[in-house]
Amino acid sequence: MSSAIATLFGGIGLFLLGMRLMTDGLTASAGGGLRTILAGATRSRARALGSGLLITTGVQSSSAVIFATIGFVNAGLLSLGQAIGLVYGANLGTTLTSWLVAITGFDINLRALALPAIGLGAMAWAISRASRWGALGQAAAGFGLFFLGIDVLREAFDGLGGMFPIEGQDAEGITGIAVFVLSGIAITLLTQSSSATLAITLTAAAGGLVPAQAAAAMIIGANVGTTSTAVFAAVGATSPARRVAAAHVLFNVVTAVAALALLPALLWMAQRLASMAGAGGDVALALAVFHTLTKLLGVAVMWPLTPRVVAGLERRFRSPDEDHARPRHLDANLLATPALALDALGMELRRMGKIATSQCIAVLQDTRARPAAMESGHRVMETLQEAIGEYAARLHHLFDDSAQDARLPNALRVAQYHVNMTEMSMELARLVPPAQGVEGAVATLLRGIRDQAAVLLEATGVPAGERGAVDPGRILDQFEHTYQEFKATVLQAGSAGEMVPRRMAAVLEYGSALRRMCQQAGKAAAYLDRYLDSDG
Repeated sequence: MSSAIATLFGGIGLFLLGMRLMTDGLTASAGGGLRTILAGATRSRARALGSGLLITTGVQSSSAVIFATIGFVNAGLLSLGQAIGLVYGANLGTTLTSWLVAITGFDINLRALALPAIGLGAMAWAISRASRWGALGQAAAGFGLFFLGIDVLREAFDGLGGMFPIEGQDAEGITGIAVFVLSGIAITLLTQSSSATLAITLTAAAGGLVPAQAAAAMIIGANVGTTSTAVFAAVGATSPARRVAAAHVLFNVVTAVAALALLPALLWMAQRLASMAGAGGDVALALAVFHTLTKLLGVAVMWPLTPRVVAGLERRFRSPDEDHARPRHLDANLLATPALALDALGMELRRMGKIATSQCIAVLQDTRARPAAMESGHRVMETLQEAIGEYAARLHHLFDDSAQDARLPNALRVAQYHVNMTEMSMELARLVPPAQGVEGAVATLLRGIRDQAAVLLEATGVPAGERGAVDPGRILDQFEHTYQEFKATVLQAGSAGEMVPRRMAAVLEYGSALRRMCQQAGKAAAYLDRYLDSDG
């Protein structure tokens, strides 16, 4: 018995190693193919499902596809709805492992197939590791180890079959089925691979160690257990990552519940389909069909619910940035009264300006400001700009009054200037360290333009009716005068050898970025005043 158990663990190890090498090799050989296919999935949810199915079938790792999907959602290249389509497709694509085990695992001399693949693949991998051929060699070696692992598992279960009679395995009733579901979950958690659980389950069932219904329950458990990878990846991650992980968990839990409710019917259907294919007594093939049927059932249940799932997930796991990026005043109901919609648009522009101004002042006051923190605010501005643009476009189609319609371009200008301000804040945060450490007249003038910039930003962040005697235009002129004096002083210090060229260039670049930020703030204030003052 001890040797059979040792063989079992060895087979699991070979299988896991083969899967890892195969996945890594296929992913590396694909190069930018994964990115290209995922990017092409943006057209529709159905296309996303097909892309997820195709890629997972190719690289044999639903986790790799889901991790890539999380990255694309974080980068803004995929919406949550499209990402969920990829999650569905990845789950469906992972059923190929069951088919590989079922079709090749029991009627073929696997060692005769595996050993040449391992030998040739390993040689190609060793000779040209960094090339695409080397990656394909790694994948071929992985395939060989994959099949060798299946062969070893088959031997192990042949040795264990007599020690665990089928009569001792109660696969009937809720309690019995629950035990096998939990077993599937536990094995998947231990191996961190649902594919390994499927291989163990199918080989055990084919060897007569586990009844078909018990094996089907273990497959359902493996589907639930595989969500642990996404859950672990989402701990401490961004809100989009947590939403994609939650969608993956929800899909597999709903699929498991539906499959358990219909377990006898699904297993009967799988056995009938296997029998129609001429393999009526092939337990492994019937279980592969069952695995595919459960995933198809999950897609069928979740597909019509997806819009509600997306809406529900987007209301959860919200970060502070996303709360800022959500428009507060752009109510679609106001479009029925365009004059009120124009007022709402003005309120959103003022709110956007306050966010941009606060970020710009923060980077002036905190010399330790990080570019990453400024980049977060810049993304908020871009999201708000997109929402304002869409709202303005809907308003444009409602106007018969050309004077009112003429206000909309000013709104779009204001939004763009606010985006530019936060872009300049990112640049300033990057330039703070190399611009520090100056002395004398340069340091005095640098403090002067920073202080004037802060005063200007405070003034432009307030609507015209609330500024009193403060004139942003006059402050901007004063800033420009001080800036020109600052620039001349820096150049003089550089030419006199008082400042090394690299430091001089960094200080000048900092001053230039600060000047552009102030100019954008001044333009934003001027066009916002025009928008708000228009009474068309």
